[in-house]
Amino acid sequence: MGWIIYNLLLILISPLIVLVLLSKARCRRGFIQRLGYVPPRLRAMSQQPIWVHAVSLGEVLTVAPLVKILRASYPHVPLVVSTVTETGREAVEQRLAGVAEHCYLPLDFPWAIGAYIRALRPLAFICVETELWPNLFARLHRDGVPSVLVNGRISSRSFRRYVWIRPFMRRLLAKVSLCLMQSDRDVHRICQLGADPRRVFRMGNMKCDQGLEHDSDDQRFTRETLGVGESEILFVAGSTHPGEEAALLRAYLAIRKEYPQAVLLLAPRHIERADEVERLIRQCGLSVIRRSLMGHGAPVDTAHSSSRVILLDTRGELAAIYALCRIAFVGGTLVPIGGHNLLEPARWGKPVLFGPYVDHCAEIAEALVQAGGGIQVKDESELTMYLRKAICAPHWAEEIGRAARTVVEANRGVVASTARYLETLLADSANVPPMDVAEAPSNASVNARSPIVSKGAPGTSIPVARSAGSR
Repeated sequence: MGWIIYNLLLILISPLIVLVLLSKARCRRGFIQRLGYVPPRLRAMSQQPIWVHAVSLGEVLTVAPLVKILRASYPHVPLVVSTVTETGREAVEQRLAGVAEHCYLPLDFPWAIGAYIRALRPLAFICVETELWPNLFARLHRDGVPSVLVNGRISSRSFRRYVWIRPFMRRLLAKVSLCLMQSDRDVHRICQLGADPRRVFRMGNMKCDQGLEHDSDDQRFTRETLGVGESEILFVAGSTHPGEEAALLRAYLAIRKEYPQAVLLLAPRHIERADEVERLIRQCGLSVIRRSLMGHGAPVDTAHSSSRVILLDTRGELAAIYALCRIAFVGGTLVPIGGHNLLEPARWGKPVLFGPYVDHCAEIAEALVQAGGGIQVKDESELTMYLRKAICAPHWAEEIGRAARTVVEANRGVVASTARYLETLLADSANVPPMDVAEAPSNASVNARSPIVSKGAPGTSIPVARSAGSR
């Protein structure tokens, strides 16, 4: 009955869904694919692919190392990575060029889902984080295609909603072959919703491995590239939301009189807000320069006599730019969003500031605070205080940054552990040769001392993580 009600509601609101997609320029490009049109290049695949779904830019960056392991391990098996957003598509085409084909995830209409599964006949479906589309997982299960959640998480907001439909969620989760979750909290929540504990494992966060293959490439960003002089001190505020930019600008204004050598780089989470953020900066009486006007890789004039704000209005550069700052702030945390990737600045050994709203990254936030590498600020005044301290006490900032990096180093290896689970799943469900993980990076083992990843008796033969059913 639950499935019938779901599909009736889906049909009733379908005109609204179509209208919303057509009204947003960023959604129009993949519109016909989302309705079930399968591009000829995908239909022409001679072999069954492994299908990976990553919603947007962040999920693509997270799963890219795993996709590359799959490519190296199964060189004759095609890979398809689907996304929902244009930023996701761009990331696939840039980061996974020659590794995987891109498509847009079809809407959860039975006919659209059916068209893709019939055309692709995937060996397995790998979903990054927790995109639980009922018709998609039901059709995969019906056709005998194993499905896996990797880097799975369930936010507090989603959990509260799912609890209201727990019987329906139990039926849906019964169709998921394996749930590889980020934290104990995520394991507990998905089991509470009805997942079989024997198929739920805590792995840690794959974002700890993010950037391993790009560290050398990311060095192409220099202070000169951004027009930041050697005597200037860069403060990077990344993935910011409305309300946060105003607070950050007030904090910057408060310290610039004492420290005119301070430079603020603002990176709004959604770059389509760049015009809005630029107006806000100018209203504060500050000069602003857009990253998109600086060129790509060419140095710009560093002879600036006044404090200024650099507005990052380009995609895919924030993670590398964190390497150039004295201290970083990660957005979505001063306003009730839930937080973004705290590990991006931490991997460069930078102190990480964040606000009280960290539901999406609670365990990482706790690990950073416990290690002394992250600072949770209550409000704008505390933010200003720690910015001032980072400027006047560089050795303190360096010490905090080293502690932040230890958290990342201690928790690397999640991608390789996830790959070993996928090896077993593919070997059991299809005629696919075993994955060769001998070439995995030397740091591809799970550290038992990690505050994020626990090591224990697993529910399968692969001793890399703890099954919820083994407690």
